[in-house]
Amino acid sequence: MILASWRSLAWIVRRVDVVLEVVDARDPVSTRSRRLERMVQSLGKRLLIVINKADLVPRGVAEKWKRILEDQGYRTVYMAARDHKGTRVLRRAIRDVVETYPAIVAVAGFPKTGKSTIINALKGRHSASTSPIPGSPGYTTHAQLYRIGENLYMLDTPGVIPVEGGPLEAIIRGRPPEQLEDPVRPAVMLLERALRYNPLAVKEAYGIDEKDPYRILELIALKRGWRYKSDGEPLIEEAARTVIRDYHTGKLLFYVPPEEYMARKSSYKLHAAQRGLK
Repeated sequence: MILASWRSLAWIVRRVDVVLEVVDARDPVSTRSRRLERMVQSLGKRLLIVINKADLVPRGVAEKWKRILEDQGYRTVYMAARDHKGTRVLRRAIRDVVETYPAIVAVAGFPKTGKSTIINALKGRHSASTSPIPGSPGYTTHAQLYRIGENLYMLDTPGVIPVEGGPLEAIIRGRPPEQLEDPVRPAVMLLERALRYNPLAVKEAYGIDEKDPYRILELIALKRGWRYKSDGEPLIEEAARTVIRDYHTGKLLFYVPPEEYMARKSSYKLHAAQRGLK
């Protein structure tokens, strides 16, 4: 996983007409990048928010997130890129925001939101590169243009940007599980969130009826025969990496309900108003 610097991302944004910001349907707010959105706006480009992995939440939830983001002034679509569901809707939305042709589209967002899958879905099987763009960011030797429609092109280099979300998102999206020195702490946080939003998440994923995150990791390790050779204790670090991987693939399934975000936002507005009256 190679992150783009903000300078590299600015290079991409300047050379395109539309930026697709990819967020995770299970938690769109924590996977949004306000810095990217401000950059796109300041450079005078069009932004389209793509809520990906919509197959991991009920359709009504995806619809609510779409309405929330559109109420904030952002054109938004939702899709399940790995199943190529919603690709036509996305193409139409891109056409709707494009002002002049020919136009170039770029994809950006946090790691593990499905940017490359969206790029491949839009490119299609038979797409062919049209021309390399020299002087591209340092994490790739050339950025390639692909024709994805009449007078419509895609820059195939995904803008993989540093995670700005909370501490949990920063850890589980910032590095692959294999590279985490301490995978137990984020796995425990992840299990706590899973049990909060879906009390059956652990039982459905692992067949374990337990609420204590550390005990869950122990039981996962024991079920799979992962033990330290020295003393036979359960190898919970490997179980922790498994939990993180299973969240990314959708096996450990839970999502943040839009209602929680709206309640939090209403509470913030109320407190702000009360401070203003004092």
